[in-house]
Amino acid sequence: MTDTSADCIFCRIVVGEVPADVVAETETSLAFRDLQPQAPTHVLVVPRRHVPDVGSLALASPEELADAVGLAARVAADEGLAGFRLVANTGAAAQQSVFHCHLHVVGGRDLTWPPG
Repeated sequence: MTDTSADCIFCRIVVGEVPADVVAETETSLAFRDLQPQAPTHVLVVPRRHVPDVGSLALASPEELADAVGLAARVAADEGLAGFRLVANTGAAAQQSVFHCHLHVVGGRDLTWPPG
């Protein structure tokens, strides 16, 4: 991984400085369980390189975004989810709290709409 931020918790997880319950990975993405799950299954999928949000990743590398979404689908299948929600909070107004692109894979219970 070439683009990292020393003060980013997700970058530190990616390089192994901070432990995480990793459930799947690819060459460009990592999936690990959320420490504050909002559903029975709540996994975060992050690109291995530091980009602030999903829009920035889409502009920088559509291939890496596709890889992250594909890994999210694989996690959902591996977890046996009949359905799941894929969430990407973008910006502080959307409650993004870690400014490293990440996708939430949420499932394992009925999910209501609207979400928030």
